[in-house]
Amino acid sequence: MREQLPALIIIAPLLVALIAPLISCVSTKALRVVVIGTLLVSCMSALSVLIRVLSEGTFHYQFGGWAPPWGIEYVLDPLSSGIATLISFISLVVIIYSGPFFNGETKLRSGIIHALYCLLTTGLMGMVLTGDIFNLYVFLEISSLSAYALIASGGYKATVAAFRYLLIGTVGASFYLLGIGYLYAVTGTLNMADLVQKLQPLMDSPVIFTAVAMLVAGMGIKMALFPMHGWLPDSYTYAPPPVTAFISGVMTKVSAYVLFRFFFYIFGAASGPVSAALNIIGWAAAIGIIFGSVMAITQTDFRRMLAYSSIAQIGYIILGLAIGNTFALIGAILHFLNHAVMKSCLFLVAGGVKWKTGEHAIEKYAELSRRMPLTMGAFLIAALSMVGLPPTAGFFSKWYLVLGAMETGMWPYIIVIIISSLLNAVYFFRVIEHVYMKKATPEMKIPEKGGELPVAMLVPIVVLGAGILIIGILNEPIATQILQYALPGGTH
Repeated sequence: MREQLPALIIIAPLLVALIAPLISCVSTKALRVVVIGTLLVSCMSALSVLIRVLSEGTFHYQFGGWAPPWGIEYVLDPLSSGIATLISFISLVVIIYSGPFFNGETKLRSGIIHALYCLLTTGLMGMVLTGDIFNLYVFLEISSLSAYALIASGGYKATVAAFRYLLIGTVGASFYLLGIGYLYAVTGTLNMADLVQKLQPLMDSPVIFTAVAMLVAGMGIKMALFPMHGWLPDSYTYAPPPVTAFISGVMTKVSAYVLFRFFFYIFGAASGPVSAALNIIGWAAAIGIIFGSVMAITQTDFRRMLAYSSIAQIGYIILGLAIGNTFALIGAILHFLNHAVMKSCLFLVAGGVKWKTGEHAIEKYAELSRRMPLTMGAFLIAALSMVGLPPTAGFFSKWYLVLGAMETGMWPYIIVIIISSLLNAVYFFRVIEHVYMKKATPEMKIPEKGGELPVAMLVPIVVLGAGILIIGILNEPIATQILQYALPGGTH
């Protein structure tokens, strides 16, 4: 059974997605038990694979006994198995939290929503684990289509946002498909390991330049890299809170992972087209960091503030890839982990406040610290981490990025990181001021005494808040015992 765990990570949620509507017709409570149990199995399988990889090294799982390049394989290395563990964990935490939001749904609608959620989880983990670039496209479409539908389930405004996302996302997926089409045309293979060998003599070819441009455009749209971010603010603002928490936590970052995998594992970052592409997206990320931070300051809706913040935060990851040395890449991967936990926590808090008070306006958050101390305590930790204050996780990923930029003399990037951290402080401390210092006016709908969230919602928020501190405190062993082995060429 140990040898089949890589397949179980993907197959478990995929199978449940197929039968979820049928289970819901019998019992919605049974459906939630099955979905939560399945995601727990997937998470534990991913964690077991990660532990095996860290102790024994990278291994390959071949489907149907067909050896690559003809067959499809999963590549389980510290990077892919680590991110799969993160995705499955965030997915599990969010689905536990989501119960009160979906309790009022009809049996059929509840079944469809849970099926789509499992498909989204399947697609994202498949993108991370596959060793085949066309199989990656298949999982990309699975995750995208399920995300469009889940966002649209939030109501009229969410449907409009999802339709815009569908149009823009389809363009992004098409660019990616064209990019791998060019690669297949010149190499005759879709296997990543096989591409590494066959691409090296061709790196100066115009076809490769075109393929790199297509991949950057496609994944740039999917990760909402500035200026290709237009779909994100409305999608994050109007989607159901559990959906936003999961998508904002991991979905855009998986697209950044795809670029990282292509640029540093398949093409080689030192090659001409990749070096030029990294330079371009590095400056785009730097501009996006400032743009997203400034736009976040202007927002009065907490969800929309977090949405624009996400545009800035994806910039940090791309900045690390653009810098490209060991410190910067560790910072980029660590920020992938940090932001998944931080932003999921913040959107869960936003959803919890909406569920309890019916409000999303920042000015309505006054005095919530007194009524919802644990929820707001987790919010405070996540907010300080987003700003980048020690000992929270966000400080250390930014610190590694700064060290990487100093090592290569990229001082403009350091200035951008410092300025953006100050801007982060402006818009997060504004919310903190309302939560902890402002007095509520009579018309504000604050919870009565004992107004904490239900346990099913509160525990995931507290777990993620505690996780931010744990990652920050343990950043050194995480970087030296896990992340350095996730870099190209990293071995035990």
